[in-house]
Amino acid sequence: MRKFSAHIKLLIALMWISVTVFVGSASAQTVREELNSEVESLKAENAVVRELLRKMEEQQKALMEQVQRLQRRLDGSADSSEPLTSDASAPVPLTDASAQQAPVQQPEKEDRYQDGIVVYQNPEDATIPFLLKFNVNTQIRYLNTLDSSDTFTDHLGNVRDVHRRNDITVNRSMFILAGYMFDPKLQYSLTVWTSAGASSIVVAGNIGWRFNRGLTVTGGYTGVPGSRSLVTTFPFFQPIDRSMADNFFRPGFTQGAWASGEPVKGLNYLAFVGNGLNTLNISAAKIDTNLLLSGSVWWEPLGPYSEPGKSRQMYDDYFASSRARIRIGSSFTRSREDRFSETDQSSPDNTSIYNSDGVLAFSTGAFAPGVTVDQATYKMWAIDGGLKKSGFSVNGQYFLRWVGDFDADGPLPLDSTFDHGFELSAGQFVVPRTLVLYGRGSKVFGQFASPYEYGGGAKWYFLPTERFWLTAELMKVHRAPYSGAFTPYTAGMAGWVPMVQTVLAF
Repeated sequence: MRKFSAHIKLLIALMWISVTVFVGSASAQTVREELNSEVESLKAENAVVRELLRKMEEQQKALMEQVQRLQRRLDGSADSSEPLTSDASAPVPLTDASAQQAPVQQPEKEDRYQDGIVVYQNPEDATIPFLLKFNVNTQIRYLNTLDSSDTFTDHLGNVRDVHRRNDITVNRSMFILAGYMFDPKLQYSLTVWTSAGASSIVVAGNIGWRFNRGLTVTGGYTGVPGSRSLVTTFPFFQPIDRSMADNFFRPGFTQGAWASGEPVKGLNYLAFVGNGLNTLNISAAKIDTNLLLSGSVWWEPLGPYSEPGKSRQMYDDYFASSRARIRIGSSFTRSREDRFSETDQSSPDNTSIYNSDGVLAFSTGAFAPGVTVDQATYKMWAIDGGLKKSGFSVNGQYFLRWVGDFDADGPLPLDSTFDHGFELSAGQFVVPRTLVLYGRGSKVFGQFASPYEYGGGAKWYFLPTERFWLTAELMKVHRAPYSGAFTPYTAGMAGWVPMVQTVLAF
């Protein structure tokens, strides 16, 4: 009996062991199957991630190629017909491919800087088309003319004072609101022009209608287009400011109407009729009934002189294209000028015409002791040219001026005066788009004197834009024939003149 009981216990023990082994084996098999499933899932997910990384790498490569093409176009080394699109614009899904979810479209960022700050613009399909854009030109200048003597002698032997300067001024500051209204062809602008040096504030408005590329008609304030420096070049001169000869010969700013355009590719014109050579601070009650006529044409046969936009006529070759570009132009102005003051006043309100010895033509005693000219006819012809290539630029202009047909309160020793002269500047970027070194000079071959100047400087574009720079210049002047509060020149000054200036023009 005991032996049978022992056999029963042994059998039960064997059965328990068998069941335990079977269950354990089944459980291990399940674990292995689950692990295999997880591994396969991870492999699938890794394949998706690898495919996503491959697509991102391809898109990054395409994007870099696009950037390189754009850079070549800016440098002028790529043909303008080179396509600017690529697969870089194709969206890359950032979710699990098995989820079949559409990529999330991110809203495009609005670029408010478009050759000026776009304050507001209606959509193209709006009922009322409207654009308002904001631009600024600001110059801050240090000027030192203390090396000059404090007097000079005119051609009649009169000793006159030289106003010497050593100051820091906000030389010019211009705030421009412009755009179109009701129709893109109806263009407007409002300019607030200030000069601390001249203690002057002028609010100038323009209204224009753009018929087509070849004709835009505008009325309002503008520079008389008798010199290249008065036709869409300001403030992108190579030197710190307009040259001595340019300031002596050129007309100024007034109200009038003008037509402009590019009727043939590369050929531009501006034809102007206005109130006088310079009437910024002359009231309408004093302006005479004579109208000024002026015009300018310029040809760019090898393509635009610079990049499109506000700096399209800049003198520096900032963008350094390997392709040569030239500009050839000519300007002419005629105006019957009035003194704007009674002849018993020694100082005239009209300060637009100087004799070559630095004396105002309408001041008492300018041509003969005690004699005052009340009216005179001004005629000026200018021829200009410029060349740019690979960071080098040279710009020049030749002037011829006649002043005659005098109406005076006494006898004069001459019937007219003739003065001619030139300006020339040349610069080379020694660090591309960063540092340019330049030299310049100008001279007047005058009826009563032959003043001249020469100098040089460095211009530092310390941000990656042609709209912001710092200039340091040293010039030597011999008997300046002109005075202008917002220019570096005072009549009769002679000596070395250091200047430092920064300009922001956006």
